[in-house]
Amino acid sequence: MLDLAHRLAKLLEPWFLQHQRDLAWRRTRDPYAIWVSEIMLQQTRVDTVEQYYGKFLERFPDIGTLAAADESEVLAAWSGLGYYRRARLLHAGARHVAASHGGKVPDDPELLRQIPGVGRYTAGAIASIAFDRPTALVDGNVARVLSRLQAIEDPKLQEAGAPGHWTMAQQIVQAGPPRVLAQALMELGATVCTPLGPRCEGCPVRSECQALAKGLQTTIPKPKQRAPSPRDDLWAVAVRRNGRVLLEQRANDGLLAGMWCLPLIERKITDRAGAPPRAIAEVTGVKVKSVEALTEPVKHVFTHRVWMLWPCRGEAAVVDVSHMSGYEDGPGRMWIAPGERPRGEFRR
Repeated sequence: MLDLAHRLAKLLEPWFLQHQRDLAWRRTRDPYAIWVSEIMLQQTRVDTVEQYYGKFLERFPDIGTLAAADESEVLAAWSGLGYYRRARLLHAGARHVAASHGGKVPDDPELLRQIPGVGRYTAGAIASIAFDRPTALVDGNVARVLSRLQAIEDPKLQEAGAPGHWTMAQQIVQAGPPRVLAQALMELGATVCTPLGPRCEGCPVRSECQALAKGLQTTIPKPKQRAPSPRDDLWAVAVRRNGRVLLEQRANDGLLAGMWCLPLIERKITDRAGAPPRAIAEVTGVKVKSVEALTEPVKHVFTHRVWMLWPCRGEAAVVDVSHMSGYEDGPGRMWIAPGERPRGEFRR
């Protein structure tokens, strides 16, 4: 295995230096900037990250700035990238580094893994790419490359967490410049050794690939059979009053934690014309005089769940609001005008 790692390293280094994509986070050695890129790239396409990466660093150019920011500011800058838990953990991680490491990202992989949101892979990426330390990193792309190179047919041994992959990756980054080789493994999986239709003719390590030699490059790794994601049907209710619409802040855990959105109410199969006024009043504390269902539902796909959001609107009834808190702004709820954003002071 060690001999194979050395041969792979010898082939990967010149290939990466010649063929790597020109990405913003590859033009820096700043560990903070590299950390931000790695968190953004989790479950997000490169072209999408490119639209947000520079703007985020302009707003939060260093750990001190990010650590001092309010969470709502961080989430606003992250808006559009999705998977907002990543932003919260990045924010918590910046505060941890500011408090425990004087605002400097540590180069020790074990210390990196103590940072909120930094797991084994991200610690390896920061240590190897930013600090040129020989530290393994294995994600789905790297696992696929290593599985094909060694013609690993057991699905359990093809996973990114398989010990054999981490051993091989460690040996590869130790056989040359870690910063180059770590990125070369990721780049190979992202651009050449792709899940479908791998471009074997352009692969720098095709001479070492056992899957190619055995004609297994399109069957390794074995496709995962995923169970259908649970589906929730919800009314997204636009309650209007005096030209303003009611927004509510979601709880600090669960889907869309801490985010502002229209009140969501379970949609029963018998509900056709919109959320029942009684249900709206129970959830929001606001009585509505009429409800109107609007367009077709909007599908919102999470990692392991699907929401079908059915939009409807209702006009708040004219009542004596002196004893009804639902008609006023307060913690976790806000009436906003068109184009207005929720203000940070009303947070749970």
